[in-house]
Amino acid sequence: MRRREFLLTLMAAPPPDSALAMPGSVLVHEHILVDFGGVKSPSKYDRGAVLRMARPRLEELRKFGCVRLLECTPQGLGRDPLLIKMAANLTGLEIWTNTGIYGAANRSGVPEWAWRENANQLAKRWISEWKKGVGGVRPRFIKTAVNGYPLEELDRRLIEAAALASLETGMTIASHTNGGGKAAEAQLDILDRLRCPLSKFAWVHAQNEKDHTYHERAARAGAWVEFDGIGPKSRDWHLECVQFMDRQGLLERTLVSQDAGWYHAEVPGGGQYRGYTYIYTDFLPALPVQTRQRLMVENPRKAFGG
Repeated sequence: MRRREFLLTLMAAPPPDSALAMPGSVLVHEHILVDFGGVKSPSKYDRGAVLRMARPRLEELRKFGCVRLLECTPQGLGRDPLLIKMAANLTGLEIWTNTGIYGAANRSGVPEWAWRENANQLAKRWISEWKKGVGGVRPRFIKTAVNGYPLEELDRRLIEAAALASLETGMTIASHTNGGGKAAEAQLDILDRLRCPLSKFAWVHAQNEKDHTYHERAARAGAWVEFDGIGPKSRDWHLECVQFMDRQGLLERTLVSQDAGWYHAEVPGGGQYRGYTYIYTDFLPALPVQTRQRLMVENPRKAFGG
């Protein structure tokens, strides 16, 4: 663990039950703000109002030993590096932002220029953001998405661009995958063709695929299989997914997170904001200690660096 993370862990007050804490833990898929108004009708919002809602949830999270949160809101759907920087400064939590283009949500986050540019041109944009930063914040991973299976031309181009950018920068690709295991495998085929290591790919929302065969194949190929969206209604299924991966000897390719938070910029007042601690209080205690350590401390760093 890096010195800054270690000091932040020491600074955090223990949770009500310190046995629930996971010092040095990382959440790989969460949000502070999302704007489903998209690029054509982006919402106007008050950063102060967002922070008043998000700050206590982030500070509560730190008490459980979390030192880093990957903020997965993509450009075109509310990515706000300045907001992320403000939240990090206020809470002492390390918060990462991303580059890339999100091709799901009925393409609402896809800017006009992305329809015209080829994969090389798109990759150059993302590489430039990695080099120069966005609003003074350097992206640390690539967030993209495919809209379903079979992949459409735009989907294929976005994944090709992500692979090219990953080869240049070393950033990991987190791909929101509609279309289940078939769509995941189609993306892995693209990375393989471009000689991008499959260890640089995280299959986001893998829990939506109910056939574990696809989870096993993706992990054995070297990709990261991410079961996110953990919450009260999905707890048992997520536990089954993790336990299946464990039985197959594939915990080392498994990620978990909640897809929580979400100040909805397009909703008056921001809507309902989910806190980030359920995974600590109600999910992880059902797993062995060594499994928790791997899922929350070791694997996130292996997958995304840092």
